[in-house]
Amino acid sequence: MTVYVDDAVHPWRGERWAHLMADTLPELHALAAQLGIPRRAFQNRRSGAHYDVPAPMRLRAIALGARAISRHTDRALVKAVIANARAQYAP
Repeated sequence: MTVYVDDAVHPWRGERWAHLMADTLPELHALAAQLGIPRRAFQNRRSGAHYDVPAPMRLRAIALGARAISRHTDRALVKAVIANARAQYAP
């Protein structure tokens, strides 16, 4: 099982943001807790279950074991991770 963090490419509030996603929701929530992200920050969206993380926190996530994935070099993997995150959406 794996937690993934994509490129920090989304600008918002003066920072670049990435998405933290995982093979399972328990893994996702566990790493988010290790990063100090409150559960209320969880994004249960049709576009995919994830947490948004700023660029500096992305580096901490990688140091804690998250696998860095790039929309530029890992397209098939990113597509599969996003599809899995969408499947985890629970209205």
